[in-house]
Amino acid sequence: MRIAVIGAGAIGCLYGGRLARAGHDVHFLMRRDLQAVRKHGLIVKSCDGDFHLENVQAYGDPTEIGPVDLILCALKATAIDAAESLIRPCIGPRTRLLTMMNGFNVEPHFARWFPAERLLAGLAFVCCNRGEPGVVHHLDYGRVMFGHYLDDVEQARQIAQLFADAGFETQVAASLLEARWIKLMWNIPFSTLTVSAGGVTTREILADEGLTELARTLIVETGRVANADGCRIEVQAMVDKMMANTATMGAYQPSMLIDYRGRHPIEVEAILGEPLRRADALGVPVPTMRMQYHLVRFLDRLNRGEVRREDTTDGR
Repeated sequence: MRIAVIGAGAIGCLYGGRLARAGHDVHFLMRRDLQAVRKHGLIVKSCDGDFHLENVQAYGDPTEIGPVDLILCALKATAIDAAESLIRPCIGPRTRLLTMMNGFNVEPHFARWFPAERLLAGLAFVCCNRGEPGVVHHLDYGRVMFGHYLDDVEQARQIAQLFADAGFETQVAASLLEARWIKLMWNIPFSTLTVSAGGVTTREILADEGLTELARTLIVETGRVANADGCRIEVQAMVDKMMANTATMGAYQPSMLIDYRGRHPIEVEAILGEPLRRADALGVPVPTMRMQYHLVRFLDRLNRGEVRREDTTDGR
């Protein structure tokens, strides 16, 4: 299969790299890592076994890739406004688009310019970060839950098989909406608390009684909104699962924390703002989620210099 990876960060390089190793014709659209990958190839240091792709088809412009069978879009949600111009040169008459992005209300953006019947999502449950240019660190997990924008389960199964053949654990969701909410039941508590608690890892969250209580509350609130939105999630069971899974991750730094430390825009609107607005539309009270949204949004703006920090020195 001819595949284009649009947004070749940690997620795009890990999954695209494994698909290339499985024999597919994979083309990577890159920015930061382009020259390093062209010179040295792509190195993935993985809990499933390290590998090195020596000859990588890497490009700086999507027009150099052209139409493909499958587009794997792994852009940050903060870059969604640029997505159309990046994916359009790779769209052919039968191209399918797989979004691998965090957040809520992601697919409706793509459905405005792409046929809904060929639009899918892959929700990755993975601990994965970029290292130096051309290097990806895959620390743990890797399972992907696949769904179709119109809940065409057969199409989701076909793409899931593609990834299973590349060595990943896969699941197929009967409802993409429910799959999105389940992913948020981890991202809303843990990704955002690493920022609002002062730049900490998941290990520090679980080691602190107060932060653990906050994480549990955020999972519960997220689950309540999901069920009001038509899902059927056993919320307490999901609380137990998310806490147990996170305990196995060690001192993990989610991508939101890494972006925050690098003073890059963080995915606060996709991960917190959109779910909060959906809660308001459904009339579901989410006081802790609302507080977290305003706090993380402010910290993001302050961190990037959009809010002026007052000088509080008193001269002593």
